[in-house]
Amino acid sequence: MFTERLELKFFAVEEAEELLALRLANREFLEPLEPIRSDGYLTLAGQRTEIMQSDQGRIRDQGYIYGVRLRENGHLIGRAALTGLARGPFQNANLGYFLDESHNGQGYMTEAVTAVLELAFGKHGLHRVQAGVMPRNRSSQRVLEKAGFRREGLAERYLKINGVWEDHVLFGITVEDREQLQGRSQGAAAEILDEQAQKLSAAEKVRTF
Repeated sequence: MFTERLELKFFAVEEAEELLALRLANREFLEPLEPIRSDGYLTLAGQRTEIMQSDQGRIRDQGYIYGVRLRENGHLIGRAALTGLARGPFQNANLGYFLDESHNGQGYMTEAVTAVLELAFGKHGLHRVQAGVMPRNRSSQRVLEKAGFRREGLAERYLKINGVWEDHVLFGITVEDREQLQGRSQGAAAEILDEQAQKLSAAEKVRTF
């Protein structure tokens, strides 16, 4: 899937070396935000295994993991994942993501998350997507808020992150929420176009005198 600046696509096993390089470059940056990994995780074999497991998860409709690349040069800058899919009456998935530290603060992750939501509610037919963020991770909370997620509450000692049971702020969004946001965006765009048309019309009238 393409956005204005990004391409989101599933990983191929041949991309394990590239994914490993991204992980190693961001090791210290991501360590406080993730669970403790096994000794073999940050190895080429470990990343190949990760990609193969994600392939199996996709085949079984258990999860969908996307590499986030720059459209201009194909450079891998992050990862976004829908995991723990629940079908039946729930139709829900958990959202997780990370972005290369050097590309933070440029709106890339908000753009990627927005695209993943489009895939979640369209291609994958989900009704709800949820995410959990540690309270101190304000930048990640802003990403979710900009993408339309609503804050649903605080889950105490929710996940074991870097060896510590951490509280997480829970966020959620449903397909109805998404449709309302898109409707408001379209309405705002229509208002802007109408205002521009009125100004243009007024300018044309001025020129006729």
